[in-house]
Amino acid sequence: MEQRVNLITLGVADLSRARAFYEGLGWEGQEVEETVFFQAGGLAVVLWGREKLATDCGVLDEPVDRFGNVVLAHNVRSEGEVEDIVQAARDAGATVTRPPGKTFYGGYAACFADLDGHVWEVAHNPGFTLSEDGALTVPDFTRP
Repeated sequence: MEQRVNLITLGVADLSRARAFYEGLGWEGQEVEETVFFQAGGLAVVLWGREKLATDCGVLDEPVDRFGNVVLAHNVRSEGEVEDIVQAARDAGATVTRPPGKTFYGGYAACFADLDGHVWEVAHNPGFTLSEDGALTVPDFTRP
């Protein structure tokens, strides 16, 4: 697994309120499928409903001291890389919370919790381009 983070997804109780907060800080977001994406330098910060995020990761939406409402995402170039990284995480002692499989957005992903319970998603998303150094650029969702 390369040492990088592509997306930070924050589980929020009210998407509109959370988006307004970040836009109040001067951030410019794009909403697609009830998810808000902010380009943040070489990575993206994503806002998504708490319940949806927890369900997608295969964990319970419990008090903040348990789940934390944050998922670190590591995007890769192929489904095989998802499989390899999840196996390496399992071998290192991680708990796989969502086994590798197809996603609702046409990609392939899995989630695991590290030894302290921090949830990571490993995803191949054909809609996101990764540069040679692994940097992710959020696509322009306004273009068909």
